[in-house]
Amino acid sequence: MNKYDIICAGEMLMDFTPAKEPYTYTANPGGAPANVAVAAARNGLSTAFLGLLGNDDFGKRLKATLENEGIRLLCQELTDKAVTTLAFVTLYEGGERSFTFVRKPGADILLSPEDVNEEDIAACRLFHAGSFSLSDSPAREAVALGMRLAHDMGKIVSFDVNYRDSIWQDMDRCRDEIFKLLPFIDLLKISDEELFFVGGEENIPALMEKHNITVLIETLGSKGAKYYFKGKEKFIPGLKVQAVDATGAGDAFWGGFLGRLLMFHISSPKDITEEMVETALIYGNISGGLCVEKMGGIPAIPTREEISRRLASFTKTLGRQKSS
Repeated sequence: MNKYDIICAGEMLMDFTPAKEPYTYTANPGGAPANVAVAAARNGLSTAFLGLLGNDDFGKRLKATLENEGIRLLCQELTDKAVTTLAFVTLYEGGERSFTFVRKPGADILLSPEDVNEEDIAACRLFHAGSFSLSDSPAREAVALGMRLAHDMGKIVSFDVNYRDSIWQDMDRCRDEIFKLLPFIDLLKISDEELFFVGGEENIPALMEKHNITVLIETLGSKGAKYYFKGKEKFIPGLKVQAVDATGAGDAFWGGFLGRLLMFHISSPKDITEEMVETALIYGNISGGLCVEKMGGIPAIPTREEISRRLASFTKTLGRQKSS
């Protein structure tokens, strides 16, 4: 039986990133949970991906991408019932972007509860998912099942709000689906632009207490991120870089954060301390910052060695800021 540090569940798709000429694109593998899986794998963790790919050229390339990263694809069979989901990226000044999705349906939607294996869940330490998969059935039920099983088995459960208006077109519907799963979530990632989901920043402590959420991370783009833990909160500034493409940066951040937490050899939410959270947040900020320096999602996600090389100087900068 394989043992996994982390299982990432949900979508893997092909990102089409703008090339130099107008309306020309470079195809790069992507999808938020898949990005997190790659980030974890590049940090030396045993990683598996629970998601469905189409039996087409894109799906075959995505499967090969996972295999090349040493990530086990838990759904080995490619489906003929839908094509692999595609995302066309529009870039703006400063590296920010928007997405146009080709998904009517996409293969990722067809992940079903039958694809969720209890033995796989039992063999992991952390189970991660995001809201993209909650938008349609049967993927919605499959991901929810995986999260509930992981929670009931005492595993650490991670969730990224990751709201995409072009997928949901209804913020309230997305919020309702997320709130159904809050009781199963230990680590919650939300951006400052998504705070309406939790009633604003001032409501975060009450939300965490009500749903027994161990850690909530609020990402603030290039500024950095803030953690909330046991009634405490702290802001950690981001890595100062020249941003080229923000695609996958949030996932590189979260994969780095989760990876660093798991390096502490934790196996339960009860094992997490504030020092671990702060250390992991610094690490995640570096991972996300390095990602935006390059183009294109998964190809831009840094390795543990790249993060470690930047860590010492970044920590010194933080120290100087504290003493000034």
